[in-house]
Amino acid sequence: MTKVSTTESRTKESRRLGAGPVPAVLRRSSIEPPHDCPLCSRLAAFRETNRQQHPHWFNGPVSSFGAADARLLIVGLAPGLQGANRTGRPFTGDFAGDLLYQTLSDFGFAQGRYDARPDDGLILTDCRISNAVRCVPPQNKPLPAEINTCRAFLRASIDEMPALRAIVMLGRVSHDSTIKALGLRAAQAPFAHGAETQIGRLRLFDSYHCSRYNTNTRVLTTEMFRSVFASARQYLDA
Repeated sequence: MTKVSTTESRTKESRRLGAGPVPAVLRRSSIEPPHDCPLCSRLAAFRETNRQQHPHWFNGPVSSFGAADARLLIVGLAPGLQGANRTGRPFTGDFAGDLLYQTLSDFGFAQGRYDARPDDGLILTDCRISNAVRCVPPQNKPLPAEINTCRAFLRASIDEMPALRAIVMLGRVSHDSTIKALGLRAAQAPFAHGAETQIGRLRLFDSYHCSRYNTNTRVLTTEMFRSVFASARQYLDA
């Protein structure tokens, strides 16, 4: 585990500097982008195409799921086309959600039955889920400029969590964007599955993304994924 020494005031300042200026649309509409967010033209065009092809889908920036007073934040990559982009709730409606929500339930971070739909009654417990990029990107691959632009929303989500103590970052893009949102340098918190970094009052946990591709190729096994949340549970319970 890597430890980074800093004061809380410096952490707040580094957050302020780490993600660039806050977009005007963010200042107008609180911490989440509006349903017709115009900041990334490519993503907006892809959104409009999906709205025409699937008018009954959510097709918009997907907001964070869970209470702002949670101690654990999970940061994913971006909404899946037929997952969160369709349902409007992070990790809901695709394989990644099946694995994530079962794991959260097993470690006491979720209650109720996950039924792959936003009205299934599932409740997160001391946990919140967000994404590095709020809109679905073509081929599930956001561009660097889109990740940079959307980081202001991730930073705002982090800043509004007063009890935050742990962040689980799913995949390299999530890791890199979260590190930058916190104002850290890459060398201070290198990415590796199972890595942990202490920054002030926060413990950062890295995991490979729980995508079907990663699990099918055994890059990530269920046991590997569960071990990350077991560590987060142990840290929060200590």
